[in-house]
Amino acid sequence: MVLSWLLLRIVIASAIALTLFLSQRFWYRSLWRWSSRWGKKPLRVAVRSIYLIGLVLIVFSLADSLRNGHGSLLPRGTLLNVLAGLWFFSALFGYLAVKCVHLLDRVWQACKAPYRPAGLPGDQELPSDPGRRYFFKTASAAAGAAPFLGVMYGFAAERLNYQIHQVEVPVSNLPAALDGMKLVQLSDIHMSGYMPRTQVRRAIEMANELGADLAVVTGDFITGANDPLEECVEEIRRLSAPLGIYACNGNHEIYAQAEDRAQELFARQGMKLLRHQNALIGLRGAQLNLIGVDYQRERTPGGRRVQTLQGVEQLVRKDMPNILLSHNPNSFNRAAEAGIELSLAGHTHGGQIQVEILDHRLSPARFITDYVAGLYLRPLFTPSRTVASQKFLHASTLQGPHAAIYVNRGLGTVGAPVRLGVPPEISLLTLRRA
Repeated sequence: MVLSWLLLRIVIASAIALTLFLSQRFWYRSLWRWSSRWGKKPLRVAVRSIYLIGLVLIVFSLADSLRNGHGSLLPRGTLLNVLAGLWFFSALFGYLAVKCVHLLDRVWQACKAPYRPAGLPGDQELPSDPGRRYFFKTASAAAGAAPFLGVMYGFAAERLNYQIHQVEVPVSNLPAALDGMKLVQLSDIHMSGYMPRTQVRRAIEMANELGADLAVVTGDFITGANDPLEECVEEIRRLSAPLGIYACNGNHEIYAQAEDRAQELFARQGMKLLRHQNALIGLRGAQLNLIGVDYQRERTPGGRRVQTLQGVEQLVRKDMPNILLSHNPNSFNRAAEAGIELSLAGHTHGGQIQVEILDHRLSPARFITDYVAGLYLRPLFTPSRTVASQKFLHASTLQGPHAAIYVNRGLGTVGAPVRLGVPPEISLLTLRRA
């Protein structure tokens, strides 16, 4: 099983690397053919040289960023890093879009081939169709340009278009005194060159205007080891909530080897980063049990599947409602099994890019989780592998005690600094008796 998992990862990584190489080769050859029509040779040489030099610098920037702070030569978030993310992302999807149009063209030709005009010899080729050629040539140009235009819009506009989502969350076993309690949730800040401190502060100020009782941050404060974790924690400290500010680590704190450092910085600022710990939160004479865990791996680095939330039962209280801060939403099934009434997560960025086709929303996050963004419910205390996820529709659909999870779409980005169809989110969750 472990060997097959490793082989699968190698195959996926090789396929991605090959596709990236083919996309870069495609655009270089396209530029070569396009510039060959120019009459002046110095201009052709200059444009091709600039492209090659730029591509080398972008590849160097990408390779340097993958070192994740271990002897990196470039600071994270430079203009070169931004251009690298934008170029590889748009070039890849532009290449795939053009190839899809070419495939449709070949299918069209194959479908028309059997219908030969009467009297045309069998060895003579069908006459070309100028209308078809013009159509597919135009479609190829539009398909190739669309990802570049979309990426520029996602970078310049939607990436910083913070949205406030106000959601009423039905919570089983919630005391009447806690009905109406408000939590503000931030997640996946990814403070870096892509997410400067000024933008984090803007999100904090928007969150403070909501007047929440409790503030939580569900992981991924930074992206890599060179990112300003201390500055991020200082900005989080600006959150205003009378019941306190609590948080948990995400997977990027693991990548940056910053889990312990984050805990220290939170404590220094008078906040609490919960690492397999719990805290009692009191309001109007009632209490709830707030639990926080580090990022929950579903497999070891060697590929062996492991259970999430191991030992969490020791932190669960039966005399009051429990709220879990767990960056990975895939821990929700296990949390419901353990009797945790509400989980708060992030990690998915809502897919970061989402398109709607034939009334179906397509999101990359669906490859890693059933819980992409928003509110979901499932029965409480049921075995984690026997009940499928159920999107919340209305309280009247509930039968018996339930567990809920809210998945925040996050503030920042990873990979390319782009969001499309999934603007960054600040969540205001109002707890309601179920």
